[in-house]
Amino acid sequence: MLPAGLRGRRLASIVWAVALLASGCGYTIGNAFQGNVKSVYVPIATSDDFRRGYEFQLTESVLTQIKERTPFRIAKDDAADTKLTMKIKSIRKTVMGTTADNDPRELQVQFAVDVVWEDLRTGRILAQRQVSLEPEVSHLFATAEMAPEVGQSLTTATQTAMNGMARQIVDLMEAPW
Repeated sequence: MLPAGLRGRRLASIVWAVALLASGCGYTIGNAFQGNVKSVYVPIATSDDFRRGYEFQLTESVLTQIKERTPFRIAKDDAADTKLTMKIKSIRKTVMGTTADNDPRELQVQFAVDVVWEDLRTGRILAQRQVSLEPEVSHLFATAEMAPEVGQSLTTATQTAMNGMARQIVDLMEAPW
């Protein structure tokens, strides 16, 4: 057993070493989100695509991600610090492979979304991503694949893509480095 004075110095040196290592590696203590933002208003997404109903699914996925991953609370328009606006630009369903009878064997569903996160107090844009229809230049582009032959459905693939898109959108809300 160490004497009390030596234990105290050893504990202090361990705490000092941990603080030194954490501060020098680019790590932050706390969350990685904007500290001056307390609430966010998320209106129902809009869509330029002729397929309807996906706006609600995207909005629900984003709200779930905000609640699970951020310190922000969801608020009404007039009570929120910020507003997150989303517009579905494109929804594509592509056949990736077919059977011998030319039935779809594997399909891919793709979503492209424009996002604007605005500070309602100042009018300043906190984050914005506009996507093109081409996946290689897109910042917010989510895909999911399905194989109907093995029981996978468009509904499951769509939810997978929406969850991926929601994660990307909430990632935009992180504080810049």
